[in-house]
Amino acid sequence: MPRESRAARQARTARILEGLAGLYPGSKCSLDHATPLQLLVATVLSAQCTDALVNRVTPGLFARFPTAADLAAATQEEMEEQIRAVNFYRNKAKALIGLGRALVERHGGEVPRAMDDLTALPGVGRKTANVVRGIAFGEADGVVVDTHVKRIAFRLGLTREEDPERIEQDLLRLLPLESRVVFTHRVIDHGRAVCTARRAFCDRCTLAEVCPSAPHPERAA
Repeated sequence: MPRESRAARQARTARILEGLAGLYPGSKCSLDHATPLQLLVATVLSAQCTDALVNRVTPGLFARFPTAADLAAATQEEMEEQIRAVNFYRNKAKALIGLGRALVERHGGEVPRAMDDLTALPGVGRKTANVVRGIAFGEADGVVVDTHVKRIAFRLGLTREEDPERIEQDLLRLLPLESRVVFTHRVIDHGRAVCTARRAFCDRCTLAEVCPSAPHPERAA
């Protein structure tokens, strides 16, 4: 990866953001939800599971357990039966029940906004907290780093780190506040369509010109 000054990297980041906006103007969260609680539950379920599968499970789950108190009152067996289709459903069932109880006991049944309050909840890490804060509450002081963001940020030369929290810190230094939430959605769409885990299709990527990982014959010459 070629070295570049911070100013050059920021200028290149601006071009990347412009390119992503042109490619995916309608990008948004792919988890179906209507409330902060629904988003929180869906995001917990999405760990190591596709959003499409989660969206098939959550309508019945939300109907059966519409409030935090309902989640708290569920038995392990009831919850497992409701989410059996998702990966690691037993652990996630336990987490959702604990999540409901924690919300009732600590936050009056409401989803808190603060990062520390969210990450103290069962099954909720920094990535999940950033999803909820960014989408449900419009708080853009963090960046969601999922597998797509981790892979593509490295390929684009926006970070040299591998740890998600360190990647997030690199991105925070580069991304304007107003771009942080939608950046993740657009990168996820790009990761599914073009810059996939198995192969980066640089020959049809409109970001190739500003991507240090793409072939650049003129550099080799």
